[in-house]
Amino acid sequence: MAADGVALLLLTVPDSAISDVAQRLRPGDAVVAHVSGASDLSVLDPHTRTASIHPLVSLPDGETGAHRLTDDCTFAIDGHALAAQVVSDLGGRAIEVPAELRPLYHAVACIAANHLAALGNQVETLAAELGVPVEAYWSLMATTLENMTANGSLTALTGPASRGDWDTIERHLAALEDPDDRRLYQILSERAAVMAGQSKPIDDHARKDLK
Repeated sequence: MAADGVALLLLTVPDSAISDVAQRLRPGDAVVAHVSGASDLSVLDPHTRTASIHPLVSLPDGETGAHRLTDDCTFAIDGHALAAQVVSDLGGRAIEVPAELRPLYHAVACIAANHLAALGNQVETLAAELGVPVEAYWSLMATTLENMTANGSLTALTGPASRGDWDTIERHLAALEDPDDRRLYQILSERAAVMAGQSKPIDDHARKDLK
């Protein structure tokens, strides 16, 4: 198969398969592009007309994705100018991310999306143990995101770590029975404390969990 007869040939395969698929394509007139957030353009060798177009949006399913990709979506691009044209045609916003920054760019994307979902899973599990409707916590998370969108993370920070209320934090740690829950809580509480200009050594209870 040749990369010919079309303006753009988009490889929407897992990152680990991009290089193999690209090498199976005979070079042609088409711009060959991938949608990986972490990969640079070298994975598209031996093609010389290459690009990357990565949508910075959560795509949980096809129907939702089709809507979000045309709803003022941000795309990280690199390479051939056709990438910017595709983003423009979709009504999106293009940001150029050079090859050396792609892994960091994608790591931040995973923190923003995947790690938020992981935190959501922790909230969901603990809320079920409590018997408290999880929707109440979703609402809390949503208002926090609204605050961050409006004014940034520092002004959105609330809670005991921001106040240096270590007694409350230690009670929280004691209430969390699962060591994994305690580790996650401890790490994020320390980050929150640093944000707020607070500091405190890890207590003995948490230090055992972090080993």
